[in-house]
Amino acid sequence: MTNVLVTGGAGYIGSHACKALKAAGYTPVTYDNLVTGWQDAVKFGPFEQGDLMDRARLDEVFRKYEPAAVMHFAALSQVGEAMAKPGMYWRNNVCGSLTLIEAAVEAGCLDFVFSSTCATYGEHDNVVLDENTPQEPLNAYGASKRAVEDILRDFGAAYGLRHVIFRYFNVAGGDPEGEIGEHHRPETHLIPVMLEAVDGKRPALTVNGTDYDTPDGTCIRDYVHVCDLVDAHVLGLKWLKDGKGSRVFNLGTGKGFSVREVITAAGTVTNAEVPCSEGPRRAGDATKLVSGSVRAHEELEWVAHRSTMPQMIADAWRWHRNGHYDK
Repeated sequence: MTNVLVTGGAGYIGSHACKALKAAGYTPVTYDNLVTGWQDAVKFGPFEQGDLMDRARLDEVFRKYEPAAVMHFAALSQVGEAMAKPGMYWRNNVCGSLTLIEAAVEAGCLDFVFSSTCATYGEHDNVVLDENTPQEPLNAYGASKRAVEDILRDFGAAYGLRHVIFRYFNVAGGDPEGEIGEHHRPETHLIPVMLEAVDGKRPALTVNGTDYDTPDGTCIRDYVHVCDLVDAHVLGLKWLKDGKGSRVFNLGTGKGFSVREVITAAGTVTNAEVPCSEGPRRAGDATKLVSGSVRAHEELEWVAHRSTMPQMIADAWRWHRNGHYDK
């Protein structure tokens, strides 16, 4: 079977991508330093431990597996941390990605699927984001992802590197079969933090900011089920293999949910009250980010089958109760 190198394949989205790739007939080769990933999540192909900054290690892995493509998820991704430690984000996300891209080109691996983010757009209130929305990131996380997009374009022009870039924001849910799921250390994402509060694993969920210019005062985000998301990545790989050229796609449902709306939905799914407290806004957070996906629907024929809020919370809840890697 055809090998695909998956950076960050031991992480949340990367591990789900590996499962989807395996189901599609590929052999996913996970490359991960395990700083935020989990070796127990590597279930669907070979594992190679290594850092993106280690060019010699990357070259060794490219020689060993001769992958036909790269699917690049490995990155630091916490907004608060990016505001406090921007240098760490520029160094890891940009320099690490540049090293990976150079190694891929040197190895003749010229199909590249990149996990970017709607955070590259910054603040565009009351606008459904599309691929032509100006990119004005508010923090080093979004800015570093935008920089990698620029690197891919430059390497495409210089070396023929073909790339598909996916911009998405809040990813939620988990594998319906319960083999893998969302588990960070520490946990900072809204839905798993909320479920930890329901389950008594933390005192309460802190709602960061209740004075946004939204109907209920909390910020609004577009949520996509992780299984729908990785299906798009497999379609992106097929897009490149079919010779259709480099392209950018947004991935979202076009519907935003406020923090309070997500809390209400979680109470319904879990049949429990979500303990909450209120705190100040986090620096670098936009008021509203909703991602239109017309291009992905029309050109990739991508459909977000599982991306309803009840389904995403239900799948996350199942994993939360039964599947943690460190149990």
